[in-house]
Amino acid sequence: METAATPAASGLTFRDATDADVDTLVVLIESAYRGDSSRTGWTTEADILEGQRTDPEGVLAVIKSPDSRLLTVERDGQVVACCQLEHRDDHAYFGMFAVSPALQGAGLGKVIITEAERQARAAWGVREMHMTVISVRNDLIAWYERRGYRRTGRMTPFPYGDERFGIPQRDDLQFELLVKELA
Repeated sequence: METAATPAASGLTFRDATDADVDTLVVLIESAYRGDSSRTGWTTEADILEGQRTDPEGVLAVIKSPDSRLLTVERDGQVVACCQLEHRDDHAYFGMFAVSPALQGAGLGKVIITEAERQARAAWGVREMHMTVISVRNDLIAWYERRGYRRTGRMTPFPYGDERFGIPQRDDLQFELLVKELA
């Protein structure tokens, strides 16, 4: 599907990821959240987490899951963003969202999340989108609130000791559930 409603959306193609995309998507996700390269954008977690954000096995598991899609976004044949959509009973879960750090701040994220919400409604008929965000990520939570997501105050623990999710640099990390009703 091609979208051209705004300058940020110009030339974007949305498609489901395939096995062949795994390595590219791992690099994209890591670049958006970890290490010095992530500091180019504003979504970096480099100050609160070191180590990996994901790995090839984690990305492949999302691609292969029958209830999940890894929506891949291309511009001019290059993967520039991705997000996970997972059907969970009466709602969809939004995760693994990454935009190339060089393209952050130009409105691309807004276009992608809007399209992800549209696709979740169309594919599964869900009326809510859920996501979890590290609760100390105030700028990121505020961005989602501006997109219509609300904080629920429902927290789940960060998986301390499981380096597949990174190496925490502080001891107060937890995930907060954010929810948006889809029209």
